[in-house]
Amino acid sequence: MSTLKGIASVLFIVANTLFWGVPLIFLTALKLITPGRPLRLIVLKGLNGVALNWIGANLWWIRHFLKPQLTMEVPDGLSREQRWLVISNHRSWTDIFLLLMALHRRIPMPRFFLKQQLIWIPIVGLAWWALEYPFMRRYSREQLERSPRLARIDREATQRMCRRAREMPIAIFNFVEGTRFTPAKRDAQQSPYRHLLRPKAGGTAQVLNQLGDQLSGILDMTLHYENPHPTFWGFLCGREGPVTLTARRLEVPSWMTTGSYHDDPLYKERFHSWLNALWQEKDQALDSH
Repeated sequence: MSTLKGIASVLFIVANTLFWGVPLIFLTALKLITPGRPLRLIVLKGLNGVALNWIGANLWWIRHFLKPQLTMEVPDGLSREQRWLVISNHRSWTDIFLLLMALHRRIPMPRFFLKQQLIWIPIVGLAWWALEYPFMRRYSREQLERSPRLARIDREATQRMCRRAREMPIAIFNFVEGTRFTPAKRDAQQSPYRHLLRPKAGGTAQVLNQLGDQLSGILDMTLHYENPHPTFWGFLCGREGPVTLTARRLEVPSWMTTGSYHDDPLYKERFHSWLNALWQEKDQALDSH
């Protein structure tokens, strides 16, 4: 029975994507031929509306058909007219839908840091490109050592997103660990945390440095699954165990808007200390479960 529920969930998501793909493709084509950034922003607002409706339909299915055992704590005072940086630990593709359940239409249209390969997903990849999501190439340390100029590619993608964030309210979502947690990954990188991988500071630091004066705050999200090995397929089948989502609002420290993570060693060290302390608190919170 749960497998049939999973198949039905996949079919619904595909049908929902095809339905909203029609106006998406139309508006994407219109955006390509629209002259000037001011007019393109009008089309982009239309694209945001399409994406929000696509998300809303998927969340309706999740709430009424899958009925996840989700306990949420979300701060009051959130607004779609403000700009936010959302950071979270990462366990499964399910995380994205759970974060959206907590924040959909409470804050602006989300923007995720995405791996470059995801642009090839039919319709959805086109949507992410048209909505100006930043695509990251995530070079290995060995590649960067051989060719340091490669590091600038991801930095420039983040810079473009930060510039565009000044044009309209958006929420920037960042899974700071860079990949989904597994015990094997934790052990391979010798993470000092029991439930988390080491946080990657570069993208978060760049957003806070360039956009911190515009942000209304940081939303620090912590996801705890009772199932030690959560999967997206298990979630679509309705057999994921209880999940707890806790969100807290943090102010952006004033020192983050000055200095440069990539050029100032003292700033970099201070930022790492701040992020590692935050991750230590998150690990202790997960321990309490």
